[in-house]
Amino acid sequence: MSLLPVDKIKKDFPIFQRKVRNNLDLIYLDSGATSQKPKSVIDSQVDFYNNHNAAVHRGAHLLAEEADELYENARETTAQFLGGVVEEIIFTKSATEALNLLAYSISNASLGLSSDRNRFTLDSDSEILVTEMEHHANLIPWQELAKRTGAKLKWVAVGANGRISLTDFQNAINSKTKIVAFTHASNVLGTINPVWEIVELAKKFNAITILDACQSVPHLPINVKELGIDFLAFSAHKALGPTGVGVLWGKSELLNELPPYLFGGSMIESVSMESAVYSKPPRKFETGVPNMAGVIGMGAALEYLQNLSMKKIHQHEVAISQYAIPKLLEIDGLTLFGPTDTNNRSAIFSFALEGIHPHDVGQVLDQHGIAVRTGHHCAWPLMKKYGIAGTVRASAYLYNDLSDIDSLIEGIKSAQNYFRKAS
Repeated sequence: MSLLPVDKIKKDFPIFQRKVRNNLDLIYLDSGATSQKPKSVIDSQVDFYNNHNAAVHRGAHLLAEEADELYENARETTAQFLGGVVEEIIFTKSATEALNLLAYSISNASLGLSSDRNRFTLDSDSEILVTEMEHHANLIPWQELAKRTGAKLKWVAVGANGRISLTDFQNAINSKTKIVAFTHASNVLGTINPVWEIVELAKKFNAITILDACQSVPHLPINVKELGIDFLAFSAHKALGPTGVGVLWGKSELLNELPPYLFGGSMIESVSMESAVYSKPPRKFETGVPNMAGVIGMGAALEYLQNLSMKKIHQHEVAISQYAIPKLLEIDGLTLFGPTDTNNRSAIFSFALEGIHPHDVGQVLDQHGIAVRTGHHCAWPLMKKYGIAGTVRASAYLYNDLSDIDSLIEGIKSAQNYFRKAS
């Protein structure tokens, strides 16, 4: 399987021109936390502030017209990237906010702020289903929604192989299930879940399906129509874009039915001292002045990804996984969490070294110029399941190659040697 031209790609990213610890080249294996940014993304934001800065959807002057066009072009790019339509794209400040938007809007529907009872109305007879591998951003909002509405929160356990059993999903979903919220790809295990099959199970009971796609949209070809989901959330900063921008995609008919949860300017058709009439989506959910430069930067990031080809990016990461997993498993005292095969698996490698704290491993790797993530990765329930405080997580992306994996392996062995001597 051919790899992407990483040396050429790295030239598009200014950060790879700098040196890090001990005057070493940067080996960045922390894209699961946040990705690096190509110059085209940085330049798009600078250009906006230098030449087009104005509040979108608020003015009739030239700068406002230009800002509107750039902003809405980014919405169109996002829609095309996901296989949706522009009316279905809602810009937020993060994927976390997008998921909370859903949770609070559903809460408003359940508390009678929507004119009629609908499929968003939850009560004490309702159930919300998640999985044991969820990031806190796709767990805590549903915990809180359950508390506000009296609904029961249930979850599907992770198997010993780091995967979710469809049989367990089938047994957990029933006529009381109103929401099924789950991650597309685990930020800890690298597991890519069978979305279409889970959605088909949920559809049998008319349950709403919500996909946390933070770890999949930057790495896999995504088509929301083919997946069959009702809602999807992802963040720009993991997909080569700026921080402070997220996306909520939702089916048009459901967004029309869903009440808003933030109120103010730009989201109303008319207002009196007694009441207001809300705009249609997406404006209904985009109150206030948005992160205009950030949204434009995200549009540039998605264009960069499209130009490379999401299919090729995924193939590149599969090749890295096929190379990395056997090498990691060969290391004595290393435990790799998640599937050990590369079928439906992302290039995320979470591991623990016997007798060495993850933070200590991370510091040794940092001395070798290797950036990784250490800790619980905002997935405490999963850490408790495995009986650990945290892991070391290396996450590869389009600017990594096999030599980076070789350096990672050498760094891990260096950490073992260092702490073996220290003991």
